[in-house]
Amino acid sequence: MRYFLGVYNTSRDDMPDAVGRQKVLIVGAGPVGALAALYAAGRGDEVDIYELRADLRNPSTTPLNFTKSINLALSERGINSMRHAKCEGLLDAVIHESIPMHGRMIHGQGQDGKFFEEPQRYDAQGRYIRAVDRAALNKRLLDHLERMPNVTLHFNHKLTGADFKKNVAWFEQQMVPNTDHAQNPTGNASNKPGKGRPEEISVDFDFMIGADGAHSATRFHMMKFARLAYQQEYIDTLWCEFHINPRTSDSAFAISPDYLHIWPGGSFIFIAIPSLDKSFTCTLFAPESYFTALAPLSPEEFVSSFSKNFPGVCPELIPPQDLHKQFIENPHLPLLSIKCTPYHYKSSVVILGDAAHAMVPFYGQGMNAGLEDVRVLFDFLDAHDVYNDSPKLATTLEERRAGALNAYTSQRTPDAAAINDLALRNYQEMSAGVKSPIYRMRKWLEETVSVYIPGLGWSTQYSRVSFENQRYSEVEKATARQGRTIVTALGLGLFGLGGLTAFGLVRKDGLRPIRVLLGNLKI
Repeated sequence: MRYFLGVYNTSRDDMPDAVGRQKVLIVGAGPVGALAALYAAGRGDEVDIYELRADLRNPSTTPLNFTKSINLALSERGINSMRHAKCEGLLDAVIHESIPMHGRMIHGQGQDGKFFEEPQRYDAQGRYIRAVDRAALNKRLLDHLERMPNVTLHFNHKLTGADFKKNVAWFEQQMVPNTDHAQNPTGNASNKPGKGRPEEISVDFDFMIGADGAHSATRFHMMKFARLAYQQEYIDTLWCEFHINPRTSDSAFAISPDYLHIWPGGSFIFIAIPSLDKSFTCTLFAPESYFTALAPLSPEEFVSSFSKNFPGVCPELIPPQDLHKQFIENPHLPLLSIKCTPYHYKSSVVILGDAAHAMVPFYGQGMNAGLEDVRVLFDFLDAHDVYNDSPKLATTLEERRAGALNAYTSQRTPDAAAINDLALRNYQEMSAGVKSPIYRMRKWLEETVSVYIPGLGWSTQYSRVSFENQRYSEVEKATARQGRTIVTALGLGLFGLGGLTAFGLVRKDGLRPIRVLLGNLKI
């Protein structure tokens, strides 16, 4: 391996027969871009990855969010996508560095003043999601790429232009590492002081994959060629990271690591996800007005206000001085939702992950959907014979690739829109719905049917999203059908009780709970 001007290059001398079918240029070396590179390189393509930041495995590289870590929820879609990469040892290593979370632990305070914890399992079949550290996952993917002879990693390179008719891209070589926040880019990277603009290089390619995040440069340049419909929305919620240290007495987890912990607060929420070092990465999600109201408070006033909304956090888990310090020092960052279509332009380029469909984090599907993008994309490339070398094919490679990308956009656009909408709606469920009797009753009904009448194929919406690979748009439809069935069944029951009431066999006020249920049940 050689390193030169921000480039890691694995020598091809040990594999002279590895001639790439296509020259694939991938923009973005995060989990989605790295997995896409594994898929392409595994099929024999010559792969070059360009990343704006320095090597993401280097501890000195500024994280995406200026915080110590980003803990993510890894579920079946992400796991299945890594499984299909057929990269020996990758999935085992990722699973080994993850923590199973079997459900939500709801925290609150009873009328008697005592704190309580209420576990809510995710799935009637006992399936669970996993807490993973984003940096650790990224490191594993890059380590595997570095061992592949047909992959070259280029760090500190900023995409500045692209011509998707001539298939050429331009990059600036950043001598000063970029420290922009992914959701608030300032363009502060530059060359050495006084030297003018950084050196620009041109790169030819056959096929570009843009996996460069919500503020994608690939998408920006693709808009100049494709008639791309684009929708961007910042929701009225900010987030701030906090940290729960291991117990001082025995260095163990301060609370159970088997759950995603939630302190629901109606219009705001505080969550905690376990880390391998026995700590918890926590996040406060709240309207901007709440952050504004907390900012001028004294440390004592801040802790008092925080404790009223999130009982049991301070001082039980986070010391008062640490809680206030973390709020003041850690950034308060926005949440962005993006929808666009198409995801491609002819046979030249496609965008994946947040570049195509950034979503709010309330379903834990952002990374999983991005990794699934990779699997679905290459399923279409395979199905359209992009990697078929037969001379008998009647179409050119470019024509087959264009057909694959068109099919990918057609299928993936409604799926991405569906999970984007589900993620927005799930904020209400996590911040308030988890305490609702209506939510609990529907969850119980659907899980009971799924266990005792499996032939009906029933499952909760969460289980379909997190533990299956059913298309997101089909999940929405199936969940709606189940909701209508429940309403119909309860309606028939209400009709029957109404008949009994007419004959004086049931008191009229006995029907009120069912009317309320029908009025509030979400379908």
